[in-house]
Amino acid sequence: MNGFRVLEPGVLSLFQDAGRLGYHALGMTAGGPMDGAAFYWANRLVGNHEGATTLEVAQGGLRLECTGDTSVAVTGAAMPLKINGQTKALWRSYRVAPGDVLELGHATVGLRTYVAAAAGFEAPVYFGSTAVVRREGLGKPLHAGQELVCGASTDTDWALPMDQIPRCEATVTLRVVEGYQVSEFSAGSRELFYRSAFQVSPRSDRMGYRLEGNAVAAPAGERFSEGIAYGAVQVPPDGQPIVLLNDRQTIGGYPKLGTVLSLDCWKLAQCAPGAKVCFEDISLEAAQAAVEEAAATREATALKRSA
Repeated sequence: MNGFRVLEPGVLSLFQDAGRLGYHALGMTAGGPMDGAAFYWANRLVGNHEGATTLEVAQGGLRLECTGDTSVAVTGAAMPLKINGQTKALWRSYRVAPGDVLELGHATVGLRTYVAAAAGFEAPVYFGSTAVVRREGLGKPLHAGQELVCGASTDTDWALPMDQIPRCEATVTLRVVEGYQVSEFSAGSRELFYRSAFQVSPRSDRMGYRLEGNAVAAPAGERFSEGIAYGAVQVPPDGQPIVLLNDRQTIGGYPKLGTVLSLDCWKLAQCAPGAKVCFEDISLEAAQAAVEEAAATREATALKRSA
């Protein structure tokens, strides 16, 4: 059987596919990879379709023993990778054999890595997806002794060109498309939001990133709860912004300044507590152009064979 045995599960290792789409009406969130680009490249490096199930490893500490020939790729945060005690580069694939041990140290830059195996990992399916969402009781983190099943090794090892590898940073600037509620915020509050540098709170998680810094005065009054978009920037009464991410609630009533451009959300998801976050506004037209350009660049990027 091709796969791995979990020797040590790490701090938090979860099955994640492309997400649980189409169930917001039931109050279920999407889940899925916090760093969509790293997830995409991990799968592509081992020849998978782009939504195949991977492991999302937060902070590190994962150790796996191979139980059958397969191929594996690790992408994302700068998390030291060793195979049989030898240091290996991220953002490329490797063929492994029974008895080989894959080990991830603790992240030095960034927070999350993605481990993809040939044909994707087999995992329980809930409402059409293998994405683990602990808040909703859908799936569980990995545990020691667990057997992971995947496909057979591929014929060729591949690497992402160095100039295409995304870099995690300790200070990130996120582009925001302002929403219809922005007019409820005073000019002073909006100016403060854009010229401030916030810090990532230790209370941040897959549901949302809480930020700490200058309090942005939220407009008074109650609102009807409404659907919450990926990347929505809520401002609760304490004035400390919250950027809602993959495991967000499906509805909410806090006023929203806008939505972080989807291309930038991975940068936030790779931020550890204490990292610095700034914001700048971007027009809807410029945001759409950026998304189209990024998609074209990804499609045109060719992997290279690795020795």
